[in-house]
Amino acid sequence: MIKSKVLIIAILVLSFTAFAQQNEWPTATPKSVGIDAKALAAFDAEIVAGKFGYIDSVTIIRHGKLVFDKRYPHDYEKIYADDAKKQSPLNPHDPTGPYNYFNPWWHPWYQRGDMHTLQSVSKTITSIVIGVARTRGDFPDIDTPVMNFFDASKVANVDDRKKRMTIRHLLTMSAGFDWKEDLPYSNPDNTGTQMEASSDWVEYTMNRPMQYEPGKVYHYNSGATQILAHIFRVATGTDIEEYATRNLFAPLGITQHYWKRTPSGLVDAEGGIYLRPRDVAKLWYLFLKNGAWGGKQIVSPEWVKDSVKPHMDLGAGKPDAAALPKYGLKWWLYPYGKQNENLAWAGSGFGGQRPIAFPEYDMVVVFTAWNHGSGPTLRTRDAIYRPLEMLTDRPK
Repeated sequence: MIKSKVLIIAILVLSFTAFAQQNEWPTATPKSVGIDAKALAAFDAEIVAGKFGYIDSVTIIRHGKLVFDKRYPHDYEKIYADDAKKQSPLNPHDPTGPYNYFNPWWHPWYQRGDMHTLQSVSKTITSIVIGVARTRGDFPDIDTPVMNFFDASKVANVDDRKKRMTIRHLLTMSAGFDWKEDLPYSNPDNTGTQMEASSDWVEYTMNRPMQYEPGKVYHYNSGATQILAHIFRVATGTDIEEYATRNLFAPLGITQHYWKRTPSGLVDAEGGIYLRPRDVAKLWYLFLKNGAWGGKQIVSPEWVKDSVKPHMDLGAGKPDAAALPKYGLKWWLYPYGKQNENLAWAGSGFGGQRPIAFPEYDMVVVFTAWNHGSGPTLRTRDAIYRPLEMLTDRPK
């Protein structure tokens, strides 16, 4: 009887250990995974000194191991005290609510805890969830027309171009709407800011007139992702957050998240999710491993390949086109290397949220930050090349 109990306990311990190994990062020293500890320490010192503004955390995963995971504290209650009290495009409604971007209870750390706002990295995560649903057969083909999920009699400015708009166009930022989100978000003329000030974000976006033929012109549009949240609910009969929790977060051992809701109650798919930085790294590492985690295919290799394939070229026709970003299915693709021969797979969020995967080097780096205004910040080039320069096994 005693031996049986010992055996049962041993089995439980082994099972728990296996679960922990599958769902939590094993750790390693920088040197053991080919990272120069001195170069890492120098970068860390620059962050502490404020060279890149308000960096909140840096997480580095290499060869499936957690090498660096550091949080840099800032007194945001003091830093943005005045901005948190006055109404502005970044604080349009309730100064105590989740859309006051200067309220330290909501930003950048959720309720001053371990989950950080990801802002527009939420768009990439929304695409991942759609990929999981496509893999499981729960979501329609992405070449399905968007108008199939709406009552055309309740949508304004419907023309042939809007009828030709597909889910793929929403995913590639080529929907064709008349949309002005290239202005600062502090500018009240920014269409994305106007959308967030409206009572129904999907309605606001769908009612916009068309400017381009869908699929022809890259045009950044947060409302396009919000439409995807509506389509997901109509097509699957499930809220996208609930679906993500069961079919994406749970298999990866992501047990903590918070996802804001819009005034209409729909998930804020374009900018509302909060996660721990080391959990963001899991999502990016999932793609490095071709959609598999713990021996299970979470998202199909085909979806991974399509997601990180350049669908829109932001530098088309420009002299330095090869060095300029491309865009996949809500993934930013940044060229790097001597001849810009490689692509880093990234998300990009307001304030400095930058998860980046380097497929050639089996590495994921996650930066979180909360920089506003004209102060120093971490440029895309530094976010890519500083980690690469730390690698001791990278060809010089």
